[in-house]
Amino acid sequence: MKVILLQDVKGQGKKGQVKEVSEGYALNFLIPRGLGRPATDGNLKTLEQQQKSEDKRKEQEKLDAEALAAKLGEMTVVIKTKAGEGGRLFGAITSKQIAEAMQKMNVKIDKRKIELAEPIRSLGYSNVTVKLHPEVRGTLKVHVTEE
Repeated sequence: MKVILLQDVKGQGKKGQVKEVSEGYALNFLIPRGLGRPATDGNLKTLEQQQKSEDKRKEQEKLDAEALAAKLGEMTVVIKTKAGEGGRLFGAITSKQIAEAMQKMNVKIDKRKIELAEPIRSLGYSNVTVKLHPEVRGTLKVHVTEE
């Protein structure tokens, strides 16, 4: 019997796949638990429409991320902090502080998406990578100045 999986099923497949399983497994396990539905013509067309709308949504997310990456490339985030001799900071600038500074500039980015290999510990300009989408990364200029 062919079934459309509605959720990931261990040992069978991922959500949205059409699988051939035994009739007893489908009728006694998958369908009653809401893990699958019979692969009729109507259900297959519904699945196809859902996949098309999901692809369209993912493409729109990627386009939005690319637009935001272009916007970030033109921006410079200025962070003021205390510094000692030779431009060394008291403490360090972390991704959380960069995210908060961007929030004040009306750009919302999660601190976990800001990729800092190590915190910024000196005055001046630094380029920081921001992961906006699995396929899109943007570069942001961070200018650290003395208070």
